Amino acid sequence: MAAEGAGGETFAQLLIGQADRRGDASAIREKRRGIWGNVTFAALSEEAAALSLALAGRGLVRGDRIAVIGENRPRLFAAIAATHALGGVAVPLYPDCGATELAGQLRATDARAIFAEDQEQVDKVLEILPDCPGVQLVIYDDDRGMRHYVHPGLVDHAHLMAEGHEIAAAQPDAYRAAVAAGGGEDEAFVFFTSGSSGAPRGVIFTHRALIGRTRAAAAAQGLGETDTTLAFFPPGWLCQTMVSYMSAMAVGLCICCPESLETLIDDMRETAPSALLTTPRMLDAIFSRISTRMEETGGVNLVLYRRALALAQRVGRQMTEGQAPGAVNRFGMAAYGALIYAPLRDFLGMSRLKSACSTGDTLDPAMQGFFQTLGIGLGQLYGSTETAFFVAMQRPGDTRPGPLGAPLEDMEVRIAEDGEILVRSDGVMKGYLDGTTARDAEGWLHTGDAGRLDEAGRLHMIDRMDALGRLADGTPFAARQIESRIRFSPFIREVVVTGEGRDRLCALIDIDTLAVGRWADDHAIAYMGHVDLASQEAVHDLVAGIVAGVNADLARDPALAPLQIARFALVPEELGTENGFLTPTGKVRRQAVTDRFAALIEALHAGRDEVVIEAATGEEGHRGEIALKLRAPGGTGGPGDRRAA
Repeated sequence: MAAEGAGGETFAQLLIGQADRRGDASAIREKRRGIWGNVTFAALSEEAAALSLALAGRGLVRGDRIAVIGENRPRLFAAIAATHALGGVAVPLYPDCGATELAGQLRATDARAIFAEDQEQVDKVLEILPDCPGVQLVIYDDDRGMRHYVHPGLVDHAHLMAEGHEIAAAQPDAYRAAVAAGGGEDEAFVFFTSGSSGAPRGVIFTHRALIGRTRAAAAAQGLGETDTTLAFFPPGWLCQTMVSYMSAMAVGLCICCPESLETLIDDMRETAPSALLTTPRMLDAIFSRISTRMEETGGVNLVLYRRALALAQRVGRQMTEGQAPGAVNRFGMAAYGALIYAPLRDFLGMSRLKSACSTGDTLDPAMQGFFQTLGIGLGQLYGSTETAFFVAMQRPGDTRPGPLGAPLEDMEVRIAEDGEILVRSDGVMKGYLDGTTARDAEGWLHTGDAGRLDEAGRLHMIDRMDALGRLADGTPFAARQIESRIRFSPFIREVVVTGEGRDRLCALIDIDTLAVGRWADDHAIAYMGHVDLASQEAVHDLVAGIVAGVNADLARDPALAPLQIARFALVPEELGTENGFLTPTGKVRRQAVTDRFAALIEALHAGRDEVVIEAATGEEGHRGEIALKLRAPGGTGGPGDRRAA
């Protein structure tokens, strides 16, 4: 394993080790304007050296915190490497973070410098700079639209590199001397939590903790120097940075940076990664794209796809229940494997995957079963920012839908009396920025998640502790378990189930505008925008059929049978990060949704058929009153309950 040969107590020391041993190996590949470029470990180390020396020349010192704002790009990874070479603390932030939230995070971390990807990020930083007096230097990468920017402390990446090369020529040993001075207990990163159940909090990690967690995760997945991974989530998400930058340093794998989310499938097909980190939302989008493409194809291919999908669902359900597929199903799997499943794997760029992990939210067993039926060993991963994510995971060959897998070898996990998951390890966070640690007297970190351990020691996630609810009759429910089942449909983008203290469960549903729009076109239904589409009677019938299908699935499980969705409504506004309803990683900010649509929720539970609320009309942000229909499951949409219709 590469990790064993890559010595060093800090990420900067690991980078020098990789550059010395295998400098010509690819550290990062990036696609720009349709062409893949390559950055070797030697080139990355050289760039980190120049940048770190330039930062030191401008007055930054060991222990300073340096923010990085942008997508996965080689120069931003070099900025992180330079920060560590200096002895500083890297603070990756989400690129779609609003100005107010960004200012708060920069003040909370007392950031001294900022690496910004492009004009959009620089404009946001310059707007809030008066409120962030600690920031003395702003470095930008892409200079498009910025040729005439003049501001004290603003410098482009190339100019800073030139300064660093001059210093390196005069002090050739300075870079390695600075790196050698670092230690494993030095602070390495500050990451902010997603904020799905409260305001984001800054979490501090040491080099030793994250290097250990990264190596343990790589060992569990069987990853090493010959592997590649596709990095398409922002570096502000700790899990993505562990799977990309940290894994490149600790085990020597290669990071592939796609050109954009729009080209993601094409980029995956071109790189054919062996390791992939994904989320239920991303899998929903991929499944929706597959279904849409097959609907457009039509003919025999569509008939075969629908039959193959139905078989995948049956087999997935059997796998969830711990049953082995029968002889007929095994024969069908083999036949469809050659006709449908293998071509789909190639189309998705997943033909070489040996480790695929889904995390960030509950994954519907049917969705996991679908990908596994395609021959993709999709497993689940459990963790949080505070625990450095890799707490429990399904290893290759043990990916039965349902459990989240066994804890990693360096992780202790137990369940508290109230059902909360407790974690203990040397690899968890050092603490929050405010000085608290979320640990009890025995060192157990309280995750805030509810779960259980089965007889085989595998962890099962139920929901957030603060999201568990009870109906008025005392029946307990976990909203996420039901929401993930509804969201499996390609027509559904997001769901929020409500029912705490009520006599029944109801759901707010956000339709997938693209998928439902194409369905509406195929059925000659005219509409103008999301609001109009969500108000169509035929769309309500379609969603009613989907919810009815989920209710039927729930009825087959005695533990879930009482948890039927009694009524639902289609929300008039798309739930997104830009309006504060989703976190940057795609998790629902449940409180934001329930606060915004409180009147709609009350009307649902009161049994009303219609309610008038104020909402965005979709016309240049204008708002107005909209009459919404409230429905019970059923209707004519049955054929679309689990596939494109």
